[in-house]
Amino acid sequence: MTDEQERVQPSGVWATAVGVARVRALETERENALFRDPLAQAFAAAGGLWPASPPLPDDEAARRRRLAVSFSIVIRTKFLDDLLQQACAAGVRQVVLLGAGMDSRAFRMDWPEGTRLFEVDTAAPLDFKASVLQQERAVARCERITVPVDLREDWPAALAAAGHDPSAPTVWIAEGLLIYLPQDAVELLLARIGAQSATGSRMGLTLGSRGVIERFGADAAPGSAASMWVSEMPDDPVAWLAGHGWEASCHTLRERAAAYGRPINTPPQHEERPGGLIAAIRR
Repeated sequence: MTDEQERVQPSGVWATAVGVARVRALETERENALFRDPLAQAFAAAGGLWPASPPLPDDEAARRRRLAVSFSIVIRTKFLDDLLQQACAAGVRQVVLLGAGMDSRAFRMDWPEGTRLFEVDTAAPLDFKASVLQQERAVARCERITVPVDLREDWPAALAAAGHDPSAPTVWIAEGLLIYLPQDAVELLLARIGAQSATGSRMGLTLGSRGVIERFGADAAPGSAASMWVSEMPDDPVAWLAGHGWEASCHTLRERAAAYGRPINTPPQHEERPGGLIAAIRR
């Protein structure tokens, strides 16, 4: 059997990771790309999303919402790339990607010597990813360690068994993850991260803005990413994270897009609220 025949096709929540890869592949083709992800197209193709694209909805509002989600993926990817580079510049040499999906940062970013990057996700996406990486003969630019575990289970124990050192600073990334978790699971995740974070650790989060489920998820197609969204950000994310022991800064998509030279030229359709791009430091 070929790798393509043996490969388990995406399903459930983790199937959205292939859609994210497709967005990153499209961005990579742009002349003025905010990042380059040379593996994204291979992930999208393996999941059946390249070169064909999912048909855009006939409804104009639904079409705009889908394009907005794609735009947000591009901006958040750049935001977290920058955060990781800043953490490395500050001397952090442990990286943990929670719900890693088709993230290829281990392969596409330049890492300081001694960096260890842990990818935490369930076995199915990690196995799918491994088959594509083998097919592409991809070589990681740091020590990459996969940790197959469900984030609803005792993932800190699995991470420790894989070699994570909680006494050394870590940079944690939860990209496009928390919106799929109910509030109690989000609180547990933050508590567990905090328990494994030495002083000087960093964290990058993306949170669903207030009202995003009402605007995007209410009429989403069954099985689509938006139909599985359940969690929005608190009214005051900075205070919320302070309660978990983190000093955080909060950025809006509009603000970061303008800073990256990709401004949103349409006026906001609702009152600007605290943004869903979060950078935090453990003091």
